[in-house]
Amino acid sequence: MRDLIVTAIVFGLLPMALSRPYVGLYLYSWLSYMNPHRLAWGFATSMPFAYIVAITTLISIFSSKEPKHMPWTREMTVLLMYVLWMSVTTYFAFFSNLAWEQLQKVLKIQIMIFLTPLVINNRQRLHGLVWVIALSLGFYGVKGGIFTILKGGAHRVQGPPGTFIDGNNEIALALLMTIPLMRYLQLNETRKWLHQGLGAAMVLTAVSAIGSQSRGALVGAAVMGSIFWVKSRNKFFTSIMLVAAIGMVALVMPQEWYDRMSTIKTYEQDASARGRINAWWTAWNVAKARLTGGGFEMFQYQTFQVYAPDPIDVHDVHSVYFEVLGEHGFIGLGLWLLLALLTWQTGSWVIKQAKRDPDKKWAADLAAMGQVSMIGFATAGAFLGLSNFDLYYHLLMIIVLTKIILLKERAQTASASILLKEETQTINAIAATRQPKSL
Repeated sequence: MRDLIVTAIVFGLLPMALSRPYVGLYLYSWLSYMNPHRLAWGFATSMPFAYIVAITTLISIFSSKEPKHMPWTREMTVLLMYVLWMSVTTYFAFFSNLAWEQLQKVLKIQIMIFLTPLVINNRQRLHGLVWVIALSLGFYGVKGGIFTILKGGAHRVQGPPGTFIDGNNEIALALLMTIPLMRYLQLNETRKWLHQGLGAAMVLTAVSAIGSQSRGALVGAAVMGSIFWVKSRNKFFTSIMLVAAIGMVALVMPQEWYDRMSTIKTYEQDASARGRINAWWTAWNVAKARLTGGGFEMFQYQTFQVYAPDPIDVHDVHSVYFEVLGEHGFIGLGLWLLLALLTWQTGSWVIKQAKRDPDKKWAADLAAMGQVSMIGFATAGAFLGLSNFDLYYHLLMIIVLTKIILLKERAQTASASILLKEETQTINAIAATRQPKSL
């Protein structure tokens, strides 16, 4: 039954996506983040729904008569440079076949990222995209939060199998990044039942992230929670929500969870942590030796034999920073960090320009919550190799688009004011010519 439902939804919306490209992007985002076909048991699990929707969206974009403009902002330019550099590092990769296969996956993600500003060109569509992402990942947040409470935290929350977020660490990172997007939606929601529902969803999603039993998620949640409070417009409500989430975790999680989390302080005695550090040194040594790094999928046994401090301890890198450094060298890491820095500056500019204008406060909210999500990725991602996670790049694009749409709305307001002034002057001039001359 699940197979039929997912198939009916996808193919039922394809005609709409063919005439409205932004619907295609919404549908693709739903498939990418929620992965509903992975929750089925039959033929739908292996159906290339995302590929079908992506092709349909591309056709729709090129056939649509709607004006399309690629805003080549500084962030878009740096992202393009980073993608091109990844292609160069793939050419010189240690493991060519594995690297080219991974590059194809990354390019598919980036193509959809670059298509986003072509179809998301106003506030309503941007708001809709945030809703799609928040609902898609919020499904696992609410589900996982309820599961954690009912099971007393005895089992880990996992993501859908065979996806970017299938592991407990991966789903935890995605959920942390989703909570600020929910908060943005709540701040701009006037319907009371939905406002309260989003508040409950945020608490359950936070519980779900902790219920993953990911130590990186705990660090990320602690840092992100502080920034979340600072950036929040209503600090009293945010404080209540944070206290509720912490209280829920304290009541639910078993002693085994506390024991596992306490190993953060004694990482040097933990085999997993020592393995990660060995992989980090491996990435550093490869980047020092090779301008282009080792290319995608370089963290293999052969690489550790040559570049690792401990050649026997082969371990996944588990860090977005050292993943980029090892695979794409210092140039790749520099471009990747520059992209984040520029996007952060753009978010800060939006907040400064829009926070005091009631009509533009939505932009300040979205930029601020986008920055909080970036913090979640930056902290939890330090212990997780998800540098190519499409949610992160979509998040950066959302912040950039917020500025573009804000400037567009400001220009439209200015144009309307000029037209109104010109019309008023014309009317006054006509009225003056029609007045009777005095004797």
